[in-house]
Amino acid sequence: MYYLFYNKLFHFAYAFIKNKERAEEITEDVFINLWRNRSHLTEIKNLKVYLYTATKNSSLNYIAKRAHEITTAPYDYISIDIAEYDATPEQIMISSEMLKKLNKAIDELPPRCKIIFKLIREDGLRYKEVAEILSLSVNTIDAQMAIAVKRIAMSINLEFKNLSRLKEFISKKN
Repeated sequence: MYYLFYNKLFHFAYAFIKNKERAEEITEDVFINLWRNRSHLTEIKNLKVYLYTATKNSSLNYIAKRAHEITTAPYDYISIDIAEYDATPEQIMISSEMLKKLNKAIDELPPRCKIIFKLIREDGLRYKEVAEILSLSVNTIDAQMAIAVKRIAMSINLEFKNLSRLKEFISKKN
């Protein structure tokens, strides 16, 4: 179970707190707490949702604690496999550039929209599971996914339009 969920939960925690070491600690703590309470495992209806919810709650608790410390103390992937079979160097380069543009577009999404998009596209969760994890309605998840897909498409389309204009400009110069 640890090997099945660790990376996904780590990236989920990291999306909240943007600190690799702390995201690792949070993820490990979730599994330690699960092990300590293993006698109650039969009470958990959906283990995947439980693990994501525990990770979210731990991440939010960390953020709240950190915010309190800062105010009271003195001053502080769609993973896309690039198929290399029978691909020309130009095709590989284009695929690599496309992946960079896609990741940039995803990173520019609003925080909640980005988390929802990654949970569904990268982690393969269903809308209902994401709704449970984030305490949102399925309709909200659907709306956020529509926003994410639209923004990503617009961003990538804008990149292609700019690239086309650049190619036209270069070809006119020659």
